Amino acid sequence: MSAAANPVLRQPGRAAPGAGGASLAGDPSPQPRTARSPERPAPRPALPSGVPCSAALRIRRSAEGFALARAFTRATLGHWSLDHRSDDAALVITELAANAVVHALPGASATEAEIWLGILWGPAHVLLTVSDSGDHPPEFTAADHSGLPENGRGLFIVDALAEEWGWTPKSPAGKTVWARLSTCPPPTPT
Repeated sequence: MSAAANPVLRQPGRAAPGAGGASLAGDPSPQPRTARSPERPAPRPALPSGVPCSAALRIRRSAEGFALARAFTRATLGHWSLDHRSDDAALVITELAANAVVHALPGASATEAEIWLGILWGPAHVLLTVSDSGDHPPEFTAADHSGLPENGRGLFIVDALAEEWGWTPKSPAGKTVWARLSTCPPPTPT
């Protein structure tokens, strides 16, 4: 059964407050996670009139579904003139979708596993979401430094590329995992 939405951002390695889980790092008091850079360029201007500020796509559990997720993300951001964020956004949404398939829907067949992708434009940020029917929260586990592990790096990639990320339970079941990326162009070298 899903809990109410978590209004406090979850710090990587810690369970969301009120989610019924203990802290993964041993600290029972979760800390909000804030953006990394206090100084940022001015936000991008508004979208032209008539251009939708959100997009959604349902994908299936398949290699084609992941390719479609990347193409959808790049095309959507290109439509919003955010090409400079398309590689990072495509990687983040693919990692979140892969986590949904592997961890949230491991026993589902390709026709049963339904994953919804969402992209929401804002003047300063783009919000990437992946929703699935699984109730288990994403787990940010300790890094394996014994070499190059084949699995377990997805949320580290998301954490490195996103300003913030977290998850929210859905009613009556399921969850949405989200990541927020800046829409600002990269700084020009001086």
